Amino acid sequence: MKKRYLETIVKHYEDCLEKHGDSHLGVDWPKLEDVNKRYKVMLEIVKYYEDNAPSSTLLDFGSGAAHLLQYIKDQGLGNIAYSGLDVSERFVALSREKFPAVPFYCVDILEDSGSLPGFDYIVMNGVFTEKRELSFDEMWDYFCKMLSKVFSLANKGVAFNVMSKAVDWERDDLFHVPTDLLIQFLTKNLTRNFIIRNDYGLYEYTTYIYKNKQSNT
Repeated sequence: MKKRYLETIVKHYEDCLEKHGDSHLGVDWPKLEDVNKRYKVMLEIVKYYEDNAPSSTLLDFGSGAAHLLQYIKDQGLGNIAYSGLDVSERFVALSREKFPAVPFYCVDILEDSGSLPGFDYIVMNGVFTEKRELSFDEMWDYFCKMLSKVFSLANKGVAFNVMSKAVDWERDDLFHVPTDLLIQFLTKNLTRNFIIRNDYGLYEYTTYIYKNKQSNT
């Protein structure tokens, strides 16, 4: 299954980079105006966990061309210590060229995660939104294995997005996940501490899953 994912999904994104270059289209986000909205929602996992966190370490899992890091810099979010990870050597090489002082890892965590340090938060923006030629069951199997592994590596929480089922029509190449199926998996296998966000106007939703959720009261 992992081999199928790498051959299908990773190749697709590398083809986008080859065709469109270092841009939102190069990581297959069709609308530029939606990109920053996703970044904002991903990073808000921190404020939902703890108010006024002095600093947090964050791993951008599936970092692509490190556009999230540029957003963090543009927003002046100096309290976030960023690292990136991607299984694509081409994307990692591009990111290291752009940000030579920032740690970027080219690691398949299902094979070896021992080289990674600990991170407070791990965000997975766009990692699970496309399934391309994979069947739903194939993608669901990969999603469950990957999310379980990533959650075990986070000290505080993980954010990820998938495509919504609450749409007028579904695309066969996208990964539309029913919320009841997701909740069943989370509560049975990972945690009951989660937030599902469907409040930012896109045909997807973002989920925050937490370790020992703190109260904001």
